Amino acid sequence: MSSKPHSAWRTKLHDIIYEADTPMGKLFDVVLLILILLSVLFVMLESVSGFPDYIYEWLYYGEWVITIFFTLEYIARIITVNRPSRYIFSFYGIIDLLSTIPLYLSFILAGSNYLLTVRALRLLRVFRILKITRYVGESNKLVRALLHSRAKIFIFLFAVVIVCIIAGTLMYLIEGEDSGFKSIPMSIYWCIVTLTTVGYGDIHPVTPLGQFLAAIIMIMGYGIIAVPTGIISAEYARSNEYVHVNSYACKNCNASRHRDDAIFCHKCGEELHPDEF
Repeated sequence: MSSKPHSAWRTKLHDIIYEADTPMGKLFDVVLLILILLSVLFVMLESVSGFPDYIYEWLYYGEWVITIFFTLEYIARIITVNRPSRYIFSFYGIIDLLSTIPLYLSFILAGSNYLLTVRALRLLRVFRILKITRYVGESNKLVRALLHSRAKIFIFLFAVVIVCIIAGTLMYLIEGEDSGFKSIPMSIYWCIVTLTTVGYGDIHPVTPLGQFLAAIIMIMGYGIIAVPTGIISAEYARSNEYVHVNSYACKNCNASRHRDDAIFCHKCGEELHPDEF
């Protein structure tokens, strides 16, 4: 498999940006997380009224400084990999782009700068710093359990919807508009709120029969909450796979989650650390 060679500076920059197990890589990620937190804080403070005008000016300038840094970082992530499209269309690539463009869009769409709070999603990179990615095998087991359970959960939720429609209709017939159940959709809304144990209290039954039906729905709510948990737990228990992986990203295809003892990329076969051999 052919791949274009990396120059020395691109290789070094790649290791700093994508590798969290080295001192420079960890420092880069720590600085990145601090800037993300500051950016989100600036956006939140900008929405608060009562500060002097110069405070809002400093917050605005601070947002631009951080946005320029993120723009340069996004470009650097693209030019340090052999296949930029793999990063651009990856989960983190899309999040990085979405966290960069809102301030530029503010020139066209007023108020779009508040979308900068999407940068909070970039805090997921804290897993790299804390080396929680070493336990990504466990998270993969949970994802697989959710995927394998999706048919059962869908059928279960479909049954819950049917129950809400029937119970909501009955409650509409029992209570009527005088008790606040002005329509069947409104009664179904009440049933969903009651079944999920939220209980806003904006609508409630007043007749003995309506209260009896409400009590049954409340009791059902506790059981309904437990069923999806049991389905997912059963699927999770069936998986015994556990993989120790690191945070290193392949220079060629940008694939991550390699085994600690891996020499070649598990996706494209590129040598991961050619300088060490």
